[in-house]
Amino acid sequence: MKKNKKKLWIIGIAAVILLVVLAMGKKKGWFGNGTEIKVSVETVSYRNLVETVAANGKIQPETEVKITPYISGEIVALYVREGDEVSAGDLLAIVDPELYITAQARAMASLNTTKANEASARARLAQAEAQFKNSELNFYRTQSLWEQKVISNSEFESAEANYQVAAAEVDAAKQSLIAAEYNVKSAEANVKEANENLTKTKIYAPISGTVSLLNIEKGERVAGASTFSAGTEILRIANLAAMEVNVEVNENDIIRVELNDTCLIEVDAHLG
Repeated sequence: MKKNKKKLWIIGIAAVILLVVLAMGKKKGWFGNGTEIKVSVETVSYRNLVETVAANGKIQPETEVKITPYISGEIVALYVREGDEVSAGDLLAIVDPELYITAQARAMASLNTTKANEASARARLAQAEAQFKNSELNFYRTQSLWEQKVISNSEFESAEANYQVAAAEVDAAKQSLIAAEYNVKSAEANVKEANENLTKTKIYAPISGTVSLLNIEKGERVAGASTFSAGTEILRIANLAAMEVNVEVNENDIIRVELNDTCLIEVDAHLG
């Protein structure tokens, strides 16, 4: 009986001590901070997740034309500066035309010569055909007399030889005329080329836009474009009203990019 009472006393004292410790601990903040933690809950539902891919690139015009001269020479006139607005057909620059003026004059002189040669060849053909007709008439007349035993064999053979020579001269005159006509066509082509080259000394704007790049100054020599050379790029004209962004996306990110995805473009500040 005494043992049970002693045990109850020990339990009671322990309970009192525990209550005191709990009270002091709560007061001093040993157990919690004394404030309630608020939480929020939400019903589970399907939502679209936004996945972002970042990449660097550059903004450039959709249309930018490189201007290269067709012919070589010195720039004797330059009518634009970098940043100027131009319209299609505006005169931009002039390549020294003196060499091409001389070439045009030489081509015209050659054409006149070939035309004169053609006229001479045509006249020779007409003369050869006339001689052939006379030789032909004489041959048939002589042949008739020879068959009648009126003339000798030598006279007939002479008429026959003259007839054959006249026929050969007609053929030769025809070939000469064909060659002369070919020379005229060739000379006409040279004149056309010379005229085109002279026209190409003036460089015009192919499109409307802004001179975005100017590579030359007045007095510099430029090389014309050809089959084996791209020529000298003298300037560029860009349509700045329509721009595009050229971006290189990492190969690990490109699989997350699809057609018609939304794109946000950020442009760094431009000083000046």
